[in-house]
Amino acid sequence: MKRDQGWTSPIGRIVIVALVTLGMMAPAHAGYREQAKRIHDRLAGVPPTDAVLQQMEDAIDPAQPGDAVTAAFIAMDNVNFYNVTLKNFASPWTNRDQSVFVPLNDYVTTVIGMIRDDVPFNTLLSADLTYVGSNGVVPAAPSAANNDHFAQLERSNINLRDDLVATTQSSILGIPSTATAGVMTSRAASEAFFVAGTNRAMFRFTLLNHMCNDMEQMHDTKLAPDWIRQDVSRSPGGDSRLFLNNCIGCHNGMDPLAGAFAYYNYNETTGRLEYTQGAVQSKYFNNDLNFPQGFRTTDDSWENRWREGQNAYLGFDAALPGSGNGAKSLGQELGNSEAFAACQVRKVFRAVCMRDPEDATDRGMVDQLTTDFMTSLGYRMKDVFAQTAVHCMGQ
Repeated sequence: MKRDQGWTSPIGRIVIVALVTLGMMAPAHAGYREQAKRIHDRLAGVPPTDAVLQQMEDAIDPAQPGDAVTAAFIAMDNVNFYNVTLKNFASPWTNRDQSVFVPLNDYVTTVIGMIRDDVPFNTLLSADLTYVGSNGVVPAAPSAANNDHFAQLERSNINLRDDLVATTQSSILGIPSTATAGVMTSRAASEAFFVAGTNRAMFRFTLLNHMCNDMEQMHDTKLAPDWIRQDVSRSPGGDSRLFLNNCIGCHNGMDPLAGAFAYYNYNETTGRLEYTQGAVQSKYFNNDLNFPQGFRTTDDSWENRWREGQNAYLGFDAALPGSGNGAKSLGQELGNSEAFAACQVRKVFRAVCMRDPEDATDRGMVDQLTTDFMTSLGYRMKDVFAQTAVHCMGQ
């Protein structure tokens, strides 16, 4: 008998019907087990043990609790969620190349610790907080002058789920608590974004990493140019049109905000963040003869011009004044915006689902989760990871 005849013969059709019937009679929990495994793989990046897989399957099964989010929380108890998933999640934010291949540092451990402990994530850019290894877990103590402590945590493969403890950033860096601004004033961020330059890099990369927008998206030529610094030529290359149509559109929003960093510098010689309270760093006067009539920084005041006009969609909190002094108050302004919350949710979606939102269902889920993140979830990032993993578990 030829092969194709076997599938069209009466006996062949009986076999097919029998196989289909058996498949339909397979227990429903087999699907829950596969869903549990997918959730675990997406969150921890490693296969679950049989015991953990059974726990997660029972949590998903409607005949049991019927709660897939509970299953996701079980998966997040795996140490690899902290040592691998969250480290890779945060590492690109700590360097100009946005590379994941960087040593563990105080910026990354602080992100990991805040997520582990359900610290409201809207304080990421303003808290006097750093997470370090527990006492004696590695030989080197946390230092303002080097990254040895964190490098040793990584080399020793220390369990970051169990061996990170919270401390004040001010006590390690030796700066006033009022000068701390969460991860913006971490040693790692200082080394990457406060070094040399004019401190605009700190603002630009904070906007990029935590509000998911770069300066090109913020370009608005309609705002007043009165806060644009002296180093920005009003006729670059002898053509004032370049300034009026291009340069002005970024600097009229960025320069008023970057004023918050006027007292900060990273000293490459000492390897430390410097904070000169009351004294503007000399870098703010670089190339001040380019346009002497421009804005000359005299203190660390800042103003958010993006609360009005085309960039008002960023959704800044109306309860905040929209201006202030120093990096901490600026971090509160940025961290309590709708754009900040939406950015965190989108980054989690990309990390867990391994793609960007693609259709109306994805976008609706992201929008709802953003709203919940700011309200009922209290800015708890583990809940965002859990709900996102459940959304993508069937894919």
